[in-house]
Amino acid sequence: MRDVVAAIAAIAIAGCGSLSGNADPASDAPETSIAYGGRYTQAASYADTLRLWRGPDDVNAWIGARFEYDLPRAVELSETQRQANARMPIHAPEAFFAAPRGVCVDLSRFAVETLRAIAPEARAAYVMIEFDPVSISGNTLRRHWVASFERDGKRYFFADSKRPGHIAGPYGSTQEFIDEYATYRGRRIVSFREVDSFERKARTPAAKQARDPRT
Repeated sequence: MRDVVAAIAAIAIAGCGSLSGNADPASDAPETSIAYGGRYTQAASYADTLRLWRGPDDVNAWIGARFEYDLPRAVELSETQRQANARMPIHAPEAFFAAPRGVCVDLSRFAVETLRAIAPEARAAYVMIEFDPVSISGNTLRRHWVASFERDGKRYFFADSKRPGHIAGPYGSTQEFIDEYATYRGRRIVSFREVDSFERKARTPAAKQARDPRT
């Protein structure tokens, strides 16, 4: 029921289409059945656009209209390729604005950093979701990224490459969203973390000791 209400709210706010009932569990790409017909605003440059936008609804409307999923990049950023090759950079917001094509982590970085710039009170954050792994052309993919924000004491989730232009919520907790998202995706979620950055932080000796006093 909550997903239906959220979908209706998203349509009213940003023209989002309804959710697909049979999401492809093996892909983070948008479902072809999700259609976006909303309006969005932007200026000639990213810097000028930041002065136009006021909050998550503006960011979400632009994402719904402009985002394109990049499957070859998804393979290049898979765990298999990351272990074999040098680490690939995640698109910076300015670059993504100029060419809005990428994968889940590119999209979530754009949403989080943009929202922090225009509406810091929304407390934008990253949600890293770890699914049971899937293999695409021999490459293992298991992590998925979305963005979260706060409004009226509730949490909302958006900038999802699977359903760009959709705002999920309100939720009382991230766990509530995760439970429903696992059902929507048709994949078991092994773990999740709500974090401040998409970059993996190295564990310091002090952090190791804090996690395990026996070390």
